[in-house]
Amino acid sequence: MNLTSSGLVYALVALAVLTVLATLWFWPRLAPQRLLPMLGRICLLTVTQLTVLAVCALAVNHTYGFYSSWDDLLHPGDAPLALAPPVGGTGKSSPPKTDALVQPTTEGGLEADDVPQGTPEQVGRVDSVLVHGKESGLSDQMFIYLPPEYFNPKYARHRFPVLLSLAGFPGTPLHLLKEMDEPKTIWDLQRTGKMEPTIVVMARPSVAAPRDTECVNVPGGPQTETWFAKDVPTALRSAYRVSRSAGSWGVLGYSTGGGCALRLAARFPDTYSAAAGLHADYTVVPDPFGSSGDLYSGNPGLAQQYDLAWRLQNMPAPKVSMLVVSTRTEDNYPATQQFLSVAQPVAAAHPEFSVESLFLPDGGHSFDTWRRELPAALEWMSDRLAPPPDREPRS
Repeated sequence: MNLTSSGLVYALVALAVLTVLATLWFWPRLAPQRLLPMLGRICLLTVTQLTVLAVCALAVNHTYGFYSSWDDLLHPGDAPLALAPPVGGTGKSSPPKTDALVQPTTEGGLEADDVPQGTPEQVGRVDSVLVHGKESGLSDQMFIYLPPEYFNPKYARHRFPVLLSLAGFPGTPLHLLKEMDEPKTIWDLQRTGKMEPTIVVMARPSVAAPRDTECVNVPGGPQTETWFAKDVPTALRSAYRVSRSAGSWGVLGYSTGGGCALRLAARFPDTYSAAAGLHADYTVVPDPFGSSGDLYSGNPGLAQQYDLAWRLQNMPAPKVSMLVVSTRTEDNYPATQQFLSVAQPVAAAHPEFSVESLFLPDGGHSFDTWRRELPAALEWMSDRLAPPPDREPRS
């Protein structure tokens, strides 16, 4: 049973209830103050506590997504291949090459009710894949949404715009499916003409889990920024019909993923031309709970490079479009207003850079609020991703 499966949590809850009932039943029978009854009472208490702790641990992991699979839990930092046909695919496919940058995998807990119901030609398809990075050496599991047009023979030589969607921390790509309902939302927007056919890549920012690297290149550590700025586009272009033009690539995220999205576009406008950050941070601050560690090896100059306001004030304006989304009751609302006070004058002076904002009247740092904001952010993103200029050459 999958580590992220709700069924596993329910099964352990049932087991915990049974152990409590067993303890109540056997306790009077183990009352004598002799060695064996005393050992029996110790065993009952131990088993009961272990099952209750297991339920709590699985429930927390199910909610926050610290680990996406048994292998992720038992072998952190290791990413073995588990080859399987792409999820939702019914046609024949060639066996993947062992050195391919994108490989099918059963990791991650994708279930049938997480995706729109229908054939790929009707509603598109979600692939569960393992992506390998050439430059960073990192590997991680992702979900790839392919629109119905991808399977239409009329689009056989067509390349599609790409949206990289990033979860928060701690979190897994599964949050984008289960908590954010992203594939269903995307399909509904595309079906109603509010979003152009787009390939959406659902990923987590914590590639080097459980460390929170904030999508930066850590000196002597995980090169997470290289992973998202170079490795992921290279890998996707090797496996899917995606655009080669930066004008057709965007990145969106919420919470930690939102900050990553804005920084990736600001620092790599030749990779991502548009970015949307939902309740994002505009500077990279080490996690107060210690999950990030020292991201800059004590180098304040390196820290400045990841400060969005500092970049806009001290470096050439990037050729990108940005959207910042929040609520007027959110803790990051003052920081968002402060960022806009810097970004808007830069945008007024440099037409190649633009920044827009969207504020709901209320809402917190929660999936409920992010789900409300997601459709508008996706529509905004689709309007700014240019149709791919490139086509496959005719044979």
